[in-house]
Amino acid sequence: MLTAVLTAIIAITAIALVAGLLLSLASRRLPANVDTLVDQVNELLPQTQCGQCGYPGCRPYAAAIVEAAVAINLCPPGGQDTVQRLAALLGRDAPTLDEPVAVTKVALIDESLCIGCTYCRHACPVDAIVGAHHFMHTVIAVECTGCELCLPRCPVDCISMVAAR
Repeated sequence: MLTAVLTAIIAITAIALVAGLLLSLASRRLPANVDTLVDQVNELLPQTQCGQCGYPGCRPYAAAIVEAAVAINLCPPGGQDTVQRLAALLGRDAPTLDEPVAVTKVALIDESLCIGCTYCRHACPVDAIVGAHHFMHTVIAVECTGCELCLPRCPVDCISMVAAR
């Protein structure tokens, strides 16, 4: 009986060692997980989810950078600093931003029409809209990126885009 137990222990140990060696070899020979690089690129982006890059958010833009090799200079909120960090991570040249970082339009809330629903505030990726539930809201113009994500969320259409000062 003791020899049967020892034989079983030795067999299980041998199987575990072989499986461990095979997993180790496979991890070295198979390509790295692309999602890990996408996560690293996503962490470098400003997470404003503004869509100014042409993608619906920072994560889809990060995936496009890694998988489709799209340009790394499409993020105005991130600025040239983000382009430099992305270039260093990906081993690419650091081009200048395609568009100027200057904001040309900002949201303006007609406070006399605002019902305080907070829909626009939740839609704003940079927290440029302030106000409490059932009270009027306003836009901090210097924080607004002009992404227009608040416009479709307003049920009373009290938000308009005006030229930035």
